[in-house]
Amino acid sequence: MPDQSHKPVETQESKISRRAALGCLGAATLSTTSFSSPAASGSKRNLLFIAIDDLNDWIGCLNGHPGVITPNLDRLAARGTLFTSAHCAAPVCNPSRTALMYGKRPSSSGVYTNDQPHRRSPLLQNAATLPMHFMQNGYRAVGGGKIFHERYPDPQSWDDYYPSKMNCKPPDAQPDHKPMNGMPGTANFDWGPLQVADREMGDYKVVDWASSELSKTQPKPFVLACGIWKPHLPWYIPQKYFDMYPIDKIKLPLVKDDDLDDIPPIGREMAVTKANDHERVLKYKQWETAVRSYLAAITFADTQVGRVLDALDNGPHAKNTNIVLWSDHGWHLGEKLHWRKFTLWERSTRNVFMVSAPGVTKPGTRCDRTVSLLDIYPTLIELFGLPPKEGLEGNNLMPLLRNPAAAWEHPAITTYPRGNHAIRDAHWRYIRYHDGTEELYDRDKDPNEWTNIAGHPDMRSTIQRLARFLPKSDAQDVEREKPTAHGEAD
Repeated sequence: MPDQSHKPVETQESKISRRAALGCLGAATLSTTSFSSPAASGSKRNLLFIAIDDLNDWIGCLNGHPGVITPNLDRLAARGTLFTSAHCAAPVCNPSRTALMYGKRPSSSGVYTNDQPHRRSPLLQNAATLPMHFMQNGYRAVGGGKIFHERYPDPQSWDDYYPSKMNCKPPDAQPDHKPMNGMPGTANFDWGPLQVADREMGDYKVVDWASSELSKTQPKPFVLACGIWKPHLPWYIPQKYFDMYPIDKIKLPLVKDDDLDDIPPIGREMAVTKANDHERVLKYKQWETAVRSYLAAITFADTQVGRVLDALDNGPHAKNTNIVLWSDHGWHLGEKLHWRKFTLWERSTRNVFMVSAPGVTKPGTRCDRTVSLLDIYPTLIELFGLPPKEGLEGNNLMPLLRNPAAAWEHPAITTYPRGNHAIRDAHWRYIRYHDGTEELYDRDKDPNEWTNIAGHPDMRSTIQRLARFLPKSDAQDVEREKPTAHGEAD
């Protein structure tokens, strides 16, 4: 994500406005359509909808990384149901969030990458997003921070937005000198401590706004979406969070030096990008400092989650608000010799997902069924008693919210980019690339996905069973915008 905080707000907003106008005209009237009268205050439950950018499974309640400090994510998980095997529809910000917010797979919408405006998709041009469906049924929908990808806000999806409907990012504090990590030409692939207070960070400002909203008595039920940017790059974080992770205590991910030798060429190309991040991290001896910085960014984000929860618990809506928290995809920190996301392996596809819905979920429950972020839209429709919506491609998770051990036969499907798909069920990860090459991993025996067994003759029946879940077709790519300065690294 290129830093734009040095630009005047008017310039940034005018650029985004032009983008939004290209694809949004057909949907402009949807947010004003009402299919039911607004409910009186308190007669319906509210929704607190928290998104965290680029957060993988390195949190305490998922046993994700030794020594990680995430007390607030852990306490939210303890209030409801934690999904331990949740996966994104795409391992990239824009298509992942688009799939979640519209309930449509990338293979249906044609939105596969970060430079494709979602309202340009013929399937999505006039579609009602998740907050719009709530608005159409009597709710007030407000948001702040990153919910949709920052390049493509969706103004008609909200009654109000912070900082504005066309700009979702308050500026962060910046270092005096870049790059902080000493790696030349690193752009936003950078990290280091800032000598600033939390209040100088954009996420803190977003949470200030969310806290203010949660402290008010609202005239009708609401959806409040709070998008937290960190731990997205760059990892410029206040010093005190780095101090929580002494460099000599940092544990690096397990890595197999020949991990890519049994991977098809397309998979190797995903791992070894033009930037060749892993080679550069090793060359400049930055692996420990990068892991430390990511952990610091996670704990900073966790602190902001805690501030939101405190605001809810201390406000007038504490007893009538459901909470859904999700991250948009995972993140590699050297696993499979790769950094960032943009792959179809577990490190990219697994994300954080938890639901607190008193009266439905039981405190402290864990659900190990494999689920998808695509399932959020249909689940919230039933959870809140909204009218059904045709065409959603996810599965309703209500049976699992009521009973985390309920039978579940739906694998998670992840796509990146067009024509490449991963199928993840409780036991296996199967990947098929657009040229027909394959990977298969036995997750029980090989949790690091080090050994591709797709070529073993006795695996053909397993592959044939999993292949039945591959999308039947791949929509044409939505027309792309000119790539950003850092391309797909956003």
